Amino acid sequence: MVTSAHEGLHRIFQEKPEILVPVFGVLGLPFPEKATVDALTTDVTETKPMERRVDTVLRIGPSDGEDFLLAVEVQGERKPDKERSWPYYVYYLQSKYRLPVLLLVVCQDRRTAKWASGPFDCGTRGWITQRTHPMVVGPDNLPAVTDPRTAANNLAMAAFSALAHARSAQINDILDAMGRALQETDGKAADYFYEFLEVNLRGTPAGEKWRDIMSFVSYFPGRGTVRETAYLEGEAKGEAKGVLRVLEVRGIPVTDDVRERITTCSDPTRVSAWLDRAGTVTHAEELFAEGPENSGAADAPSGEGLV
Repeated sequence: MVTSAHEGLHRIFQEKPEILVPVFGVLGLPFPEKATVDALTTDVTETKPMERRVDTVLRIGPSDGEDFLLAVEVQGERKPDKERSWPYYVYYLQSKYRLPVLLLVVCQDRRTAKWASGPFDCGTRGWITQRTHPMVVGPDNLPAVTDPRTAANNLAMAAFSALAHARSAQINDILDAMGRALQETDGKAADYFYEFLEVNLRGTPAGEKWRDIMSFVSYFPGRGTVRETAYLEGEAKGEAKGVLRVLEVRGIPVTDDVRERITTCSDPTRVSAWLDRAGTVTHAEELFAEGPENSGAADAPSGEGLV
């Protein structure tokens, strides 16, 4: 069964190929400093009914040498069928593209990683016709990124570390470091990695931990990031609908000016205060009245946005 974590552990190589350098470093293999990386079709089915697909296939084009293919497979548990399909993948890709092929297997537990490292031999009576020896990364050799500064310097590798160690005892420290790194990251990069981990850890204890870490109340108080602003504006809009609904049910007229002031306010704290008052006011304008019982930041002029 293909899970979200399964998808994330190989798709990140397509979407963030910069992790190839540290991953190859873990394996003790040099990776070219300047290289092109292109995702290829993962279909290795011939004119036969059995469907065969590699998780991810990348064509690496070093600036100083021959191109090669990297086939990436994610393995969640030991499956003897892979001992036969992996050699087929390597042979097929080499035959089709006429290029050397490396096979990288990503695992989330030590037992599977030990098995996946092979080698897997095809032969009999002491004679080996073909040997497949995958490169394997997993909890044993992939660093657990638990330092926020290290995570901030390589968000892609930190996210990959979180998925690979999702079942390990270090996962909480890894996610804490990732969360703190994203505090200092704004814009599309933060959005990508927040959603990447949310989707790929969904339905797991690590996923629940991640949702707790990334809650805006505890992690983004007043930082004014793009994600925080969008979240707060969404909260305010929801509360605004509640204010108007309460006034409508109570039969209190709402002028266009009042409606605009309520619906354009982006401060959820202020709108929440209006919602509390909506059940007791006799005129809609009283929502904004200042007095000892309702004075404070919530009654700031309507033209103000988030501070």
